[in-house]
Amino acid sequence: MTPDPRDPLDDLDAFRTLAADRLGSFERTTVPDAPGLRRAGVVLCAVEHDGVPSVIVIRRAYRGRNAGQWGLPGGRLEDGETPEQAALRELREEIGLTAGPADVLGGLDDFPAASGFAITPVVVVLEDPGPLTPSPDEVHSVHHASLRRLAADDTPKWVPQPDGGHLLQMWLGPDWRVHAPTGAMLWQFREVVLLGRPARVADFVQPDWTRH
Repeated sequence: MTPDPRDPLDDLDAFRTLAADRLGSFERTTVPDAPGLRRAGVVLCAVEHDGVPSVIVIRRAYRGRNAGQWGLPGGRLEDGETPEQAALRELREEIGLTAGPADVLGGLDDFPAASGFAITPVVVVLEDPGPLTPSPDEVHSVHHASLRRLAADDTPKWVPQPDGGHLLQMWLGPDWRVHAPTGAMLWQFREVVLLGRPARVADFVQPDWTRH
């Protein structure tokens, strides 16, 4: 099937317009300050990859915090930074892409991670991002999840847990499963931005290994 250039899942400009509109009317929730709470910002960065709009997902280096886990470009706030500033700085430091405030379309809900961080996702569109230059100290590999893959019916799977809850897995490829926190943020992006459906994620189950 030939992609429809007017469809936001096939055209980056159309996606930018749609995302800006939906994020502009989205009332995001925030995690209030509390003793011991740390904050981080991450980027849901949409670019054109192999001719289709896609979101950048990274696999973290096999060292330090979150070794080998799937993630979004981002990290903890430095003194005086906002989550948006931290997210854009980390985008540049981790994979070499430069984005400014004008590239930010809006944000999704803060996610209260089991690791003790409140993670703020910001949505960015880069029409001409330039070459990727991943930092080997922080990034093992860089991947692209197409907007169509994120929006597909069979991407989210809910795995029953012994306590009666369900664990989200975002299947972005045959052997590519992403759990919360990153999976939760991708799922909210899919629901709110791509599909236009209200969704919250703060109570999503997180695997024990994401605490480290």
